[in-house]
Amino acid sequence: MKPYKIPESVLVVIHTADLQVLLIERADKAGFWQSVTGSLDAVDEPLLETARRELFEETGIVADGQRIVLRDWQLSNIYTIYEVWRHRYAPGVTENTEHVFSVEVPRDIAITLSPREHVNHVWLPYLEAADRCFSPSNAEAILQLPRQL
Repeated sequence: MKPYKIPESVLVVIHTADLQVLLIERADKAGFWQSVTGSLDAVDEPLLETARRELFEETGIVADGQRIVLRDWQLSNIYTIYEVWRHRYAPGVTENTEHVFSVEVPRDIAITLSPREHVNHVWLPYLEAADRCFSPSNAEAILQLPRQL
């Protein structure tokens, strides 16, 4: 049996200099579009490491710290875990703390999805991307992009 997920995660908004935002569609929920997300692998895993790992696992993008640099917004959201995914967490766990990051990439960067997690990707202007996200905290982070840059 898999261990329970840690109720602490990262959200990584991937964007270009002109605020085109990459969204990926979940494999387990058709029509659910989002930015990169993922939980800590261990309670002591540094958030930046979680963001770097999830970015690579879900898109193939390597945050090398020089050309591709993750930005920690020093912002976290607490939200109620969707019922459909609550079984992944320990009994009684209903909330997750999500830490927000962003990363600017060139528009022609190669995207390699993890097929068991995501089935499609799309680049959209940031306002359209925010509208397409199923997660309110993800949409809000995308809307804050112009102020964060």
